[in-house]
This record gives sequence, C-alpha cells and structure tokens, in this order.
Amino acid sequence: MPIVTFYRGDPKNAPKTTMPAHLGANVILTCQGKLLLERRRDSNTWGLVGGGCKKYETGREALAREVYEELGLRIPKEDFRKLAVYDDPGRIAAYQDGSVWRMVIVVYALDFPQEPALRISAESRELRFFSKEEISQIEIAVTHEDIIQDWFVKDSSHK
Repeated sequence: MPIVTFYRGDPKNAPKTTMPAHLGANVILTCQGKLLLERRRDSNTWGLVGGGCKKYETGREALAREVYEELGLRIPKEDFRKLAVYDDPGRIAAYQDGSVWRMVIVVYALDFPQEPALRISAESRELRFFSKEEISQIEIAVTHEDIIQDWFVKDSSHK
C-alpha cells in the first residue's frame, strides 16, 4: 500500500487539505537529452528528484540538500536554473498518516555533460535516465506529469 497518493485537478476524488500549502523544489536533471527520474518508495511511481523546502531554506538551498540526500551529489545551489512555478490548487499529496497537503512546486534545471555516478537513497527504489519515448511507458507521479510534459515541449522547441 502506498504511503502517499497524489492528485492533480481531481476535486471529486482528492481529499480536502488538512495542512497549509507545502513548498517543494524539484529539478529537471538531464544528460544527453535524457531525463533523470527516481522510482519513489512511498508511492512506487517515477518522479523528479527534489522535495520539500524547510522553513529556513530557499528553493535552491532545498534542492541542493535534496540532490545530495537523494543522489549523493554535491551541487552548488547557484548551478540550478529556475524554470517555473507550478501552483495550481489541485496539486495534492495525501499521506497515509492522514495529512493532506496542497503542493506548490518550484522547478529548476541542470544538465550534466556526462552521466554522474549516483547513489540511491532510502527514499528511492531506482534511479534512471529516460528518453521521451521511454517515459511514455512508465507510471509518473501525477503531480509531476505536467512538469515533465512541459519540459519535453520546451526542450524540443530549442532544437
């Protein structure tokens, strides 16, 4: 049974929030046109690397911490390029403990010139770089689907 269930734009099925809005930072990590995703332990879905901002952190600081915790990579916060903010009120995470959060996600980007050596954290089952075609074959956390789709559209328009 998943620890968390994600909802996006699904007011009929999404539970009512019980907590204040939650600020998260996620990153589009790429290498040679492929996107790095993690298969999450809490939901067994694939998603972007990142997580929640602590009350004293900026988005870039949170992301630098999360990338170290989840991948074992120390990347200076200044290296992350801000892409977008996803703040629609229907982006919900419902946890097994009964807490239900509205998610506001700040998305950053970073491109690796070569594939780095990655360490899988306790939060992940697997880490892998995916092509656009491969991503269409896997289950993505619904709260990240539109972010990934937007990135592929923007990325292909630059080529």
